[in-house]
Amino acid sequence: MATSTPDRTGLALQSGADILIESLVRHGVDVIFAYPGGASMPLHQSLTAYKDRIRTVLPRHEQGGGFAAQGYARTTGKPGVCMATSGPGATNLVTCIADAKLDSIPLIAITGQVKTAVIGSDAFQETPIVEVCRGITKHHYLITDVNDVARIVREAFHIATTGRPGPVLLDVPKDVQLAQIVPDYEAPMNLPGYHVETHRAPAEQISQVAAAIKRSKRPVIYAGGGVVMGDASEQLRKLVAKTKIPVTMTLMGLGAYPGADPLSLDMLGMHGSVYANYAVDEADLLLAFGVRFDDRVTGKVSEFAKHGKIVHIDVDPSELNKNKEAHIPIVSDIKYALTELNKIVEAPDDLSPWHAQIADWKKAYPLKFGKNEAAISSQYAIHQLWELTKDQDTIITVGVGQHQMWAAQHYRLKDPRTWCSSSGLGTMGFGLPAAMGAKIAHPESLVIDIDGDGSFQMNIQELATCHCEKIPVKVLLLNNQHLGMVVQWEDRFHAGNRAHTYLGPIDNPEAIGRGCADSPADRYPDFVTIAKGFGAGASYVREKSDLNDALKEMINYPGPYVLDVEVPYQEHVLPMIPAGMTVKELIKD
Repeated sequence: MATSTPDRTGLALQSGADILIESLVRHGVDVIFAYPGGASMPLHQSLTAYKDRIRTVLPRHEQGGGFAAQGYARTTGKPGVCMATSGPGATNLVTCIADAKLDSIPLIAITGQVKTAVIGSDAFQETPIVEVCRGITKHHYLITDVNDVARIVREAFHIATTGRPGPVLLDVPKDVQLAQIVPDYEAPMNLPGYHVETHRAPAEQISQVAAAIKRSKRPVIYAGGGVVMGDASEQLRKLVAKTKIPVTMTLMGLGAYPGADPLSLDMLGMHGSVYANYAVDEADLLLAFGVRFDDRVTGKVSEFAKHGKIVHIDVDPSELNKNKEAHIPIVSDIKYALTELNKIVEAPDDLSPWHAQIADWKKAYPLKFGKNEAAISSQYAIHQLWELTKDQDTIITVGVGQHQMWAAQHYRLKDPRTWCSSSGLGTMGFGLPAAMGAKIAHPESLVIDIDGDGSFQMNIQELATCHCEKIPVKVLLLNNQHLGMVVQWEDRFHAGNRAHTYLGPIDNPEAIGRGCADSPADRYPDFVTIAKGFGAGASYVREKSDLNDALKEMINYPGPYVLDVEVPYQEHVLPMIPAGMTVKELIKD
């Protein structure tokens, strides 16, 4: 161990820092995303002694490290671990922690803290990070006694991964890191207020669901992130194979069912397909699995799926009847519930009229590409990427904005845990660092960040991490020189008035609202030069005829790569149900 010395009884003393890092290793942690500072230096010194057992990745910003840990967690199901120093280092993790809380991602966030003797005195780089994060963690600790370190780490992993997963914060003062004791790694957990129950749907409720399915004429499965995180995708697919019920997915649920399958309705909600929203609106039975009836899905809640019976199965009892009342609410592990349901379920008598109606909607209202046939539309670029990579082992991450919605619509995911999206919090800058974490977790997979120029710039510095740490992620950069989603809302609801959504130079006023540059020389910023400065490969494309070759070059490049694709800013993500409205107000064109 890094600072171990024998005490008078012959047992090994260990520092609090060593105990914490040893505890991480004992919990199977093989990588940590950590940025050092004064209050966390002892922890980093300990990490050097464990370099053969745990990889330390140095991000270029604490937020990058936090989102990389999420990329690792989202694609593996195991907790991601990130670490920062006190004060500004800790507060730079706040957004990542809030993001993990809303998307139910298991995350262990470790922060250094000033010495216990000066806590509360406004010491240099002191922030009360536990108080700051109290409302955005599943649990949190300020560790004031080195004797508690091993036990608290055990508790943190237990809490983060059981029940509904979530982030746990460990704030560790510097003197606790330096103090030495003989540790007890088997100390029992002390969680009197935390009782994990393995909720399993009673047989009679499973029978109720089976009976409802048998009687239904227009059933729809509404699958969310809980199906993915509950490792229940296989059980969902078996249920669909037995019943032929069509499936729509939330943004978090993409990949739970193959997007290219004929029974897939793709995504529902604000920017979901017309046919998914119509089907849910007219369903006589809505099977809601691992969802929370988010406002971006429901719109006006009272009008959502009001024509049929609702079955809602979720591991978190607080989600049942929270936003939408269910006729059959079931608290259960989703994998168990679907496994039991598959044992007894029978297909409805005749779904052919329902399938025919859905086929008509799909034919009448397909997901469309851009209207400008001469330009490379974002939708077209994503579709071409899918065509080139659909048979490969591919993981897609995204930033937040129009490109995120278009990726959800046009990249037809086939497997769970191959999609990383900041869904609940909607955090710009998520895509690139999440791709780093996913690639480290899955070195043999092709990992591609589909990003927008606004979102990409928020954590563009992580290209340096990709180069230095040899993380060959790819970035498909859909560059329209605008904050595209906000522009869309300006066009739809503010008469097209541009309120600081153009990302080009302010001394070029004639360019405001114009769209992309007239020539490559007018582009700002020059992402190709920037990417190459960070050590990544890069190229720029604006002609449709050049796109496929450029995509192939990006895919086959041996290191990190940025493909800057010029796309028009005038495109809107459609369909669209305006916030708080219903499927009757759905905008198709």
